[in-house]
Amino acid sequence: MIGKRGRKLKKSVVTLTTVVVVGLGSAFFSVDTHAESVNDLKQKQSQIQDDREEIKANLSDAESKIADVLIDLEELNKEIERTNNALAKNEEKMNETEKDIKATKEKVSELEDEIAVLEDAIEERYNILKERVVSYQKSGGDISYLEVVFGAKSFGDFINRVSAVNKISDSDTKLMEKQEADKKAVEDKKEEVVSKLDELKEMKVELEGMLATIEEQKSANEDKKATLKDKKKELVTMKEDLQVKDSDLASLEQDVKQSIEDATAPVVAQTSESNASSSNESSDSAGGKLSTLSSEKKSTPVAVKGNGNLSTAINAGYQYLGVPYTWGGKTPNPGFDCSGFVSWAFAQAGISIPSSTAGLSGIGTKVSYSDAKPGDLVFFNTYKTNGHVGIYLGNGNFIGAQSSTGLAVANMSSGYWNDKFSGHVRRVK
Repeated sequence: MIGKRGRKLKKSVVTLTTVVVVGLGSAFFSVDTHAESVNDLKQKQSQIQDDREEIKANLSDAESKIADVLIDLEELNKEIERTNNALAKNEEKMNETEKDIKATKEKVSELEDEIAVLEDAIEERYNILKERVVSYQKSGGDISYLEVVFGAKSFGDFINRVSAVNKISDSDTKLMEKQEADKKAVEDKKEEVVSKLDELKEMKVELEGMLATIEEQKSANEDKKATLKDKKKELVTMKEDLQVKDSDLASLEQDVKQSIEDATAPVVAQTSESNASSSNESSDSAGGKLSTLSSEKKSTPVAVKGNGNLSTAINAGYQYLGVPYTWGGKTPNPGFDCSGFVSWAFAQAGISIPSSTAGLSGIGTKVSYSDAKPGDLVFFNTYKTNGHVGIYLGNGNFIGAQSSTGLAVANMSSGYWNDKFSGHVRRVK
């Protein structure tokens, strides 16, 4: 879209420069040719003005998109910060879990060693008892007792049989029972620790999955951020290109205006040498300014009368006319955005109002534009409904911080601001 418009503008510039040179060169030879050239110049002047209005509309659109990108970047940076915090917390939890797993494994190993010692002690006691039984048998013991004892299928069964036949001392029996109870307690403890170890391992697997997901989110957010930065760069470049084209057209418009004034001035008889000199100078004037950036002339500001503190708010900005537009700016240095300026101006009068267009659009009392007075707030539908705001000065003029001009007085009776005026007017007091 910008490329096509750029070619259109370049074509208009070349065509218009040619018309200016030829028109001015022939203005001194014929009344008919003179009239035709002036009409042609006026048509071209109108064309330039239309092109400038279109460029300003595109500038406003680019600025609104840049604003949207900046908002998206701010939200994305917050999301990235939240993701990084979540990642850090999960990594910390992962480290704690790995430490717990290591400690639990060491505990399991200790319990296994403890169980092994108990099993050795029980086995040793078991062998001692068997020797006692053999000795008892050699000394003429009851064979039925031996059959009962050696018929045991397990150590527990052995103890039960020995106790049943009452051939082992009570102290030995109690010792054996205690060792068996100790072994069971250790095994129960080991089972509990192993269960905890399994839980920790499952938690580690879950944490690993969460970390992988967060890393993916982090990577996706970084990609989005890079895309938004590229988009911002592209829009800023587009904006700068549009500003240059508008400046070129402004310079050309001024040249055409001067050429019209020169062409409609009374013709004075001059020598051929003088005519040639005037023609060359006019041609140079029409074509030589295309590469020079120029700013529109500003009329001398006139203080607006109002009631009490309201006059202070209305006139506060005049001393800072030309201060550049700064997104989010609320002071003369480094500059204002539209709502920041309005809030600042009223603050100079001791009146506190919001510093956002959304907040300003609902304060005070709504009035019709036909009843608007100096000091009322006027709103314009730029990149959104009521996206731009200024302070009404009367006679169709307002003062505000515009992205294309900085802080300036603008007319809303016709042209771009008339088209964008939403009809929404608020009276603060």
